[in-house]
Amino acid sequence: MTADLRAPTRPDVAPIQRRTLRLLFVTQIIGGVGVAIGISVGALLAARVAGTAVAGLAQSCGVVGAALLAVPVTRIMNGHGRRPGLVVAYLVGAVGALLVVLATVTGGVPLLFLGMLLFGGGTAANLQARYTAVDLAEPARRGRQLSLVVWATTIGSVAAPNFAALADGVTRGWGLPSLSGPFAFSAVAFGLAAVVLLLLLRPDPLLTARRLAAADAGTPPVAGTAASPVTDTAPGARRVGMRAAWRVVRGRPAARLGIAAVAVGHLVMVAVMAMTPVRLGESHSDADVLRVVGIVLSLHIAGMYAFSPVVGWLTDRLGRRAVILGGVGMLLAACAVAGTAGHHTPRLSVGLALLGLGWSATMVAGSTLLSEAVPAGVRPSVQGLSDLTMGLAGAGAAAASGFVMRVAGYPTLTLLAAIAAVPLVALALRRVPPTAPDEEE
Repeated sequence: MTADLRAPTRPDVAPIQRRTLRLLFVTQIIGGVGVAIGISVGALLAARVAGTAVAGLAQSCGVVGAALLAVPVTRIMNGHGRRPGLVVAYLVGAVGALLVVLATVTGGVPLLFLGMLLFGGGTAANLQARYTAVDLAEPARRGRQLSLVVWATTIGSVAAPNFAALADGVTRGWGLPSLSGPFAFSAVAFGLAAVVLLLLLRPDPLLTARRLAAADAGTPPVAGTAASPVTDTAPGARRVGMRAAWRVVRGRPAARLGIAAVAVGHLVMVAVMAMTPVRLGESHSDADVLRVVGIVLSLHIAGMYAFSPVVGWLTDRLGRRAVILGGVGMLLAACAVAGTAGHHTPRLSVGLALLGLGWSATMVAGSTLLSEAVPAGVRPSVQGLSDLTMGLAGAGAAAASGFVMRVAGYPTLTLLAAIAAVPLVALALRRVPPTAPDEEE
């Protein structure tokens, strides 16, 4: 614990930040494996245990879990630092994965829903890690370092769906039912990420940032300026809750656009992605479906994460609103391609890759715009509010997707998802007066 209690000097910050980024890079790979390998078979498993009509509802439990867990995880981080918050989130995800395995063995639908709810802890940890990357970052490098952590998820997330069949085959030898194996491997991955962070994320970047800010209290820097490499935790900053954070966002059009971009992009992505494995299951046998789902979802996840550094560079180069609009365009194109693909798997794969790219653009540009649009003292709470809103939007989409799929089919689902993205265009095109977001209110 001495590493967390020592008050660092300014020259100490750079090596701490480099070590933090390396550690987050590794744990994002591990956590990405845990999330992706479970998600790749989640809809298929839920359809077999509970039926196709509620498969989307089971998937939405994971999204709801990630959203709801953002509140207590943010509270833990505010009070005790990033490390305990991330560790708790990963451990909750591991417990959820084990409950899903148990539900598959027993056929218990309520247990399946509870397991998927807690499984969202892995997603919550992966999302919060991107903010951990900027606690000690210089203002000019925040966007690039945030996108680097997002990009790290690519390695584990793209590879994981292709290991689903292998994991399933291994666990069948242990006597576990079909499709439960990937969730057993998710539990192991989340547990490993939690242990690595608990042992090695020292000193805690958020606590270190606060101590640096306190050391500057004699000559308080102007929050958000180049003279203050640590501004998100300024001295005396109020630790506000979600209600107060919403009041701040409500009065700032740029902040509203940032949250809307993240939420709408996630809604469209989840709605289409959640039912794509079921769509593929309609035209492929049990012997082939896991392999095909693995390939298609790998391309989709590559679109989500692999190009995030490029998206971050474009966000700085072209502007946040331009990249948000480009992301909406890709989401609309993705819905058009996937919705008209029929049972043509290569074309469906292209649609899912475009869907991932659109999500990446709205996520990176929206998160950057949101962080810049609010005062430094309320950023942690506003970031938690954004993750909560994003998760609830995705949960609603996932819950509805199963019913739409059963009643009207996959093409109608993609059409409704495209319609949901259109209002974001009008919001992004609105002209707003310039603000001074870093001024404390």
